[in-house]
Amino acid sequence: MKLNPNKKQTIYIAVVLAVSIVIAILILNSQGGTKQQPHEEHGSGQHNHPEELQTGQHGGKLFTQNGYGIEITIFEEGVEPEFRVYTYKNGKPLDPATSKVTITLERLGRKPQKITFDKQNDYLKGNAAVEEPHSFKVTVDAQFGNKPYSFTYEQIEARVNMTDQQVEQGGIEMLTSGPARIKSTLQLIGHISFNEDHMVYIVPRLAGVVELVGANAGDHVRKGHVLAVISSQALADLRSELLAAQRRLSLARTTFEREKNLWEEKISAEQDYLQARNAMQEAEITTQKVKQKLASLGGTLTASSNLTRYEIRAPIDGIVMKKQISVGQVLQEDANIFVVADLSTVWAVLTIYAKDLNTVKIGQMATVKATAFEHQSSGRVDHLGGLLGEQTRTAEAHIVLSNPKGTWRPGMPVNIELMADETEVPVAVSVDAIQTVRDWTAAFVRYGTFFEARPLELGRSDGQFIEVVKGLSAGERYAAKNSFLIKADLGKAGASHDH
Repeated sequence: MKLNPNKKQTIYIAVVLAVSIVIAILILNSQGGTKQQPHEEHGSGQHNHPEELQTGQHGGKLFTQNGYGIEITIFEEGVEPEFRVYTYKNGKPLDPATSKVTITLERLGRKPQKITFDKQNDYLKGNAAVEEPHSFKVTVDAQFGNKPYSFTYEQIEARVNMTDQQVEQGGIEMLTSGPARIKSTLQLIGHISFNEDHMVYIVPRLAGVVELVGANAGDHVRKGHVLAVISSQALADLRSELLAAQRRLSLARTTFEREKNLWEEKISAEQDYLQARNAMQEAEITTQKVKQKLASLGGTLTASSNLTRYEIRAPIDGIVMKKQISVGQVLQEDANIFVVADLSTVWAVLTIYAKDLNTVKIGQMATVKATAFEHQSSGRVDHLGGLLGEQTRTAEAHIVLSNPKGTWRPGMPVNIELMADETEVPVAVSVDAIQTVRDWTAAFVRYGTFFEARPLELGRSDGQFIEVVKGLSAGERYAAKNSFLIKADLGKAGASHDH
């Protein structure tokens, strides 16, 4: 039996509708009979995809699971960077003491670091500083209400991806960190000063009126040269006292000799002889006392009739560096009237910062170079100050320089190259590796195809290699020559400091 076309079409449509109804019923039954699994916000995205992570109330990364929330922040205002964790239940803050949290950091080329937490105010504080760079995979394990929670995320900074071909094309030299012998050369600044062991401040030691000035500033003088003459009444009194004492001594000696002869001839009593001897001894003591007092003031018993004349003489050979005296001036005994310095040797005074104090030693050789013209001399560290200035936080050291032609003049600024001892350090890198990244002194270390900036604490250097005190281990590969190209690529990538 043959069906007409209209009936065939109707049957076909009816079959399609029946099949669609059956499929719809099956789908509804499947949804109704299957429980929906809870969604876990895992936070697996890197820091350069911030839209994949939620931001918490304190600006940190927020993770939630089954109503439990945990916010991870790195706090570094006024303290070493530290993890701070805030916890929530259904969006409301929880007492942090009710959660137990650990964070594991996995860095390139480093062993995993586990950080535990203690309650601090309204947050949990990590027990270790988070060292730069903040570039790592983070695993957060938390326990709340006897239920475990786990979240992971990764943040990257100061990292550049470069293939071996790109490294070769850029001419980037790859070296391995390790031990090195460093003959450190310390570059310091300083100035030329008087050799204070060969400099004399001259004071009159007696009050008086200036009658003559025999030298001016800049004059070369010999020891004993008369620098000035003053008229001193105090000196005249001393000289008069000495003359009187000498006369009394002469008379006492004559009397003693006479009494001695009379006693020996048994003409006079022994008592008269002893009295005469005592009187002579007292006169000797008085005379000697006045002589010593006169000598201590630099005066002598002049042969002239002018008892007030007092000559001030140069105590050493040298140059008059300062003169503060004029004819007719009334001087006090403690007035500074001349400074005479022997400039055949001078001091180069070094300014030493606290970080370099352990490097500078007495006896070390140094080269001193003038900044104003071509001249240099060598000498040894003769003195090292033991105190730091309260304002400058620096100490001073002196280098004695020979100055036979007077080329070095006090006050001249100089550069000083100090030769320190050669020492072997456990970790050193080429000075070409050192770059400034953000506020770090860093080197770019190679891990697979990645270069990552590692902040370094540096020590001694000899101009070729520099000691690494902290931040790098022996055996790590790093970029040396042309490492600035990596820094340039890092700048192009716009690396951020993400927390």
